[in-house]
Amino acid sequence: MDFLTSNSMLLMEKSMGFLWTKQAAILDNIANAETPEYKAKVVTFEDSIRTQLEQAASRPEGAGKAVREVLDGSELTVFEAQEQTRMDDNGVNVTDQMVEMIRNAYQQQYVYSAVNKHFSILRMAIKGQ
Repeated sequence: MDFLTSNSMLLMEKSMGFLWTKQAAILDNIANAETPEYKAKVVTFEDSIRTQLEQAASRPEGAGKAVREVLDGSELTVFEAQEQTRMDDNGVNVTDQMVEMIRNAYQQQYVYSAVNKHFSILRMAIKGQ
């Protein structure tokens, strides 16, 4: 199977986009931690893609084609959290955001490492080593 056009590569590409957007939202949240009435941004991807994959698995057509359609059509969602943590209606808990930022950084490192590993194998195959 061609890795560059595989479902695995597409999922890693979507994951990188999600993690990048999540990092930006976390940084926005931390920067606005003292802004009255600011609601924390939350980025989701896993729940929507899980639901779509479960629906695709129940289709009678081939699973590979259905998975590819789900991955191509999946989009991440950015919304405002409705919880408030302070009396000025600010919804940012800086401690939680810092923990999420570190978790997100580890996830990014893992995904980038996985992509790099696959491209290293591809480079070796091209060089004939």
